[in-house]
Amino acid sequence: MNELPGLDLAALREHLDAQLPGLARGPLSAEIVQGGRSNLTYLVTDGTDRWVVRRPPLGHVLATAHDMSREHRVMSALAGTAVPVPETLLLCEDDDVIGAPFYVMRYVPGTVYRKPELTEQLTVAQRGDLSMQLVDVLADLHSIDPGTVGLGDFGRPEGFLERQVRRWSKQLAASHSRDIEGIEELRDRLAASVPATSRAAIVHGDYRLDNVIVGDDLRITAVLDWEMATLGDPFTDLGLLAVYWEGFGGIPTNPIAKGVGPEYDFPTARELLDRYAERSGADLSELDWYVGFGFFKIAVILEGIHYRYTRKQTVGEGFDHVGGLVAPLVAQGLAALKEV
Repeated sequence: MNELPGLDLAALREHLDAQLPGLARGPLSAEIVQGGRSNLTYLVTDGTDRWVVRRPPLGHVLATAHDMSREHRVMSALAGTAVPVPETLLLCEDDDVIGAPFYVMRYVPGTVYRKPELTEQLTVAQRGDLSMQLVDVLADLHSIDPGTVGLGDFGRPEGFLERQVRRWSKQLAASHSRDIEGIEELRDRLAASVPATSRAAIVHGDYRLDNVIVGDDLRITAVLDWEMATLGDPFTDLGLLAVYWEGFGGIPTNPIAKGVGPEYDFPTARELLDRYAERSGADLSELDWYVGFGFFKIAVILEGIHYRYTRKQTVGEGFDHVGGLVAPLVAQGLAALKEV
């Protein structure tokens, strides 16, 4: 068995044999398919079948931000709905098995379109079709009654938007190390103009093209990365999707949402929003606020990364460019709020 940081394969095999006898039939091997400050993802195989194991990042301290039971619960609840998710097999909340809580799900084959080298392989028609699928799946998610799938107590929809603004304002304060033109104005304008939530829904929290798996038939086969899922205002997903889709266009050294948007011959964000309105019947007249909030949220996240980079608390390359992205995002956030 090969050994990887954060995953004791012998301990995993022993636990699988005890909880799911016969699942693994040969020696286990594994590779990391996603690492960093988000949850760690491993592809595990016995030589015949493949599974995915998810656990919190090494040395994490904010357990609530990396709640394995939360991800496992929402994907288990959505099984059999119109929202495609991997099949969950096992949740282990005992830190003593591999050193942290983890869960196991079936491997879903396909492509994650997270860079231009992949999306450029699609025809323009395929890019358009995939974009509309992405919106349709989001509309399907938001149409699910949380109570009918056992998620009626998955979050606190009341006051959701106010809490979100406060949360990211606190994150900004915790990462303050320089003056960023307009960021306090954006924060204050968002706080002063919070819209009334029309309805509560299951919110993904980080919905974008590179968080779904696309099969060989170019159909979306699974939605991934549910670590920020909750019950709240569904338009936060929609506003953030618009930011990921077009908000980084023309910004050099963009580390996020590469290969999508009109500059790569995908539909515009406006076309995505129109599709959502058509599919859901939702009134999007107040969506500017949600787009502005999406810009604020991403700006705060990137400022936090920049803050850690300046203190030599990041590992890897590319972080030197992150700080330069914050001000352009803030400016776009303020522009989005022009009608609010």
